[in-house]
Amino acid sequence: MTHLWIRSESRPNEERVGLTPDGVKALRAKGIAVTVEESPHRVLPLDSFTAAGADVAPEGSWPDAPADAIVFGLKELPDDGMALRHRHIMFGHAFKRQSGWDGFLRRFGEGGGALYDLEYLVDKDNRRVAAFGFWAGYAGAAVSALAWAAQARGTVCGPVGTWKDADALQDEVRAALADAPQARALVIGALGRVGSGAQKLCEQMGIPVTGWDMAETAHGGPFPEVLEHEIFFNCILAMPGVPVFVPPDAGGRARRLGVIGDIACDPSSDYNPVPVYDAVTSWESPVVRVHDAPPLDVMAIDNLPSLLPLESSLDFAAQLLPHLLTLDRIDAGVWGQAHTTFETHLKEATE
Repeated sequence: MTHLWIRSESRPNEERVGLTPDGVKALRAKGIAVTVEESPHRVLPLDSFTAAGADVAPEGSWPDAPADAIVFGLKELPDDGMALRHRHIMFGHAFKRQSGWDGFLRRFGEGGGALYDLEYLVDKDNRRVAAFGFWAGYAGAAVSALAWAAQARGTVCGPVGTWKDADALQDEVRAALADAPQARALVIGALGRVGSGAQKLCEQMGIPVTGWDMAETAHGGPFPEVLEHEIFFNCILAMPGVPVFVPPDAGGRARRLGVIGDIACDPSSDYNPVPVYDAVTSWESPVVRVHDAPPLDVMAIDNLPSLLPLESSLDFAAQLLPHLLTLDRIDAGVWGQAHTTFETHLKEATE
């Protein structure tokens, strides 16, 4: 019997989960066994999973799961060097040669396990079958709006934390903006999931949006319109061919721009389209001020959907469930393709 093991997330501030109790019911009806680890942080309560038919295991016990179990989590595993003998479904952050990528992949080679990376779980059109992008854009726009409101008060955006739901987020942002000047936003990547989320939050907060995508940026720049908006959202991944949207000397130029929400944040990339900062920001310090007079702040949090764990979990789990239901045929379809991608990168890591 196919056995899916839902591990507890070990990353700080991570309350999301990729499977809901309704998903457990569907998997059990398909004959797939489900075990859910205990977790003090998960946004959905354990008893809702057990009521749906899941078995329970202690937090962090996945290394001792049966050898044929498929271990499912979202974020990274503990960096303890342990050989990995299971098949893992997760965001591995290794196939773009991120820091430590080769050592991480070699752990699978040493243990005989495999990585089915959620970022590379794609359909026949090479489009990801499940993504958190909308909620990254939504939460990123919210934090950026809070940064704009903080500027109006003469301060810098303070720490942010998990909102219990989108209504709570909206209430906080709307209250913060009540005494702030009207801002206008430019979204690049407006037609994608991330851009759609950013635009939705702006719409709810009464922030007019100029939406750009490939057609508007195809000429390669420069893009003076970015500096003419109070808030700019970058929703385009750094990759070869992506132009620079914000010039390195933007802080010293004449501009209305006060807040950059670099939702696709990749400051270490050679192709970073927002080269005015060099490190991601955090929940504790959501923005970095890159210029003082007038202020220019950059929001570049790299785990934005975690700020809204309820909605982002429910949405992602609904997208992924049809594919989890095919785990009994893990060598075929999107799973087989993901395994081929893993094998390619494992070979590179071990050469």
